[in-house]
Amino acid sequence: MKKMQGSLSGAVNLLAALLVFSVLLWPLVSAGAEPIKVGVTASLSGDYAAQGREQLQGIQMWAHDLNARGALLGRPVEIVYYDDKSDADTSAALYERLVSEDKVDLLLGPYSSGLTLAASRVAEKHHFPMVATGASSTDIWSRGNDYIFQVDAPANTYVKLVIESASKAGLNTIALVYAGSDFPRQVAEGVRVEAARQGMEIVFDEEFAQDSTDFADIVERIRAESPDVFIGGTYLDGSIAIMKQAKKSGLSPKAFVFTVGPALPQFSEALGPDAEGVLGVVAWMAAAHMPMALDFAFRYQERYGETASVYAAYGYGACQVLEAGVRLAGSLDKDAIRMQLGQMKFRSVFGGYEVEYTGKQLAKDTYIMQWQRGERRLVLPKELRDSPIEYPFKPWAER
Repeated sequence: MKKMQGSLSGAVNLLAALLVFSVLLWPLVSAGAEPIKVGVTASLSGDYAAQGREQLQGIQMWAHDLNARGALLGRPVEIVYYDDKSDADTSAALYERLVSEDKVDLLLGPYSSGLTLAASRVAEKHHFPMVATGASSTDIWSRGNDYIFQVDAPANTYVKLVIESASKAGLNTIALVYAGSDFPRQVAEGVRVEAARQGMEIVFDEEFAQDSTDFADIVERIRAESPDVFIGGTYLDGSIAIMKQAKKSGLSPKAFVFTVGPALPQFSEALGPDAEGVLGVVAWMAAAHMPMALDFAFRYQERYGETASVYAAYGYGACQVLEAGVRLAGSLDKDAIRMQLGQMKFRSVFGGYEVEYTGKQLAKDTYIMQWQRGERRLVLPKELRDSPIEYPFKPWAER
């Protein structure tokens, strides 16, 4: 698959964006048309249940919106989904079922890099284009795939902003811990590269088992190193457990940074005031003022009674990318959709979309949020922030 460029492509992409959001599409529904089936697995139980539920809600909201305003190729859409239980093997088996038994027309990827890595093998086997909804590990796009397209930012770029900021603030040393799965390992690689670029020293660097619940030993050994910055390549449960242990052990670096965790309301619910000052890397926040973001956040709140998180935006934005690819292709032909997803430039509610020849994202940025006075505030990049970043983290003894 080769990336196509040119002014004609740009014009077509602009047309696609207009088509996707035009309310004039509603008369195009064919009477009695069979729905276009969109297949996906969702982590509705297991380690990723919080993220998976919100991602699925974003996907379902897109389907509702599309059907309310019209159709896709003259047909309504239907989401066909199964609970993958946050397990890669289960997800892969269910994608085989979606393709071979349910005969879905389109595919979205599951939540997490590990599950997507497994599911993508099924898509490649069947030559079936898949928009990877919530996956960022570059390993997925280093295997010569032709059918997997990324909407998230590559994992090894996730922490660039916060390390730059910490260096400018005079922070010099980093303690790095990360879960033993694809996404956190890629985050850790990015930390090492960016720390070296900024002249910062990594004084602690260790992987832990993803299902770890006891961090007493790790935290005590980190405390002995007195790092300026703690960076955790974690998921929700890990980030909560580490913060609880940090308080118990008196670990008080000048900054706590986590990947998955702080962006979810469950993080603050579990920690209460102990979440204050914690930084989180996010791929989307309504406060970043992306096109349509505030409208999406408002309508999501109205529909589900909760604040739209990055995981909901993953789902909705990936669907918009898939929809644009289908509209440009003008059919459900898999090779035609694959070609459009590989060459088009697009902006969804989630952010920029443009991929290289492997399907890896080139146009997506990440942001940094911080818990400040009980609220999630966007603090980086500076030109988009709604509050300045606050250093240092207030020591436990002074709280």
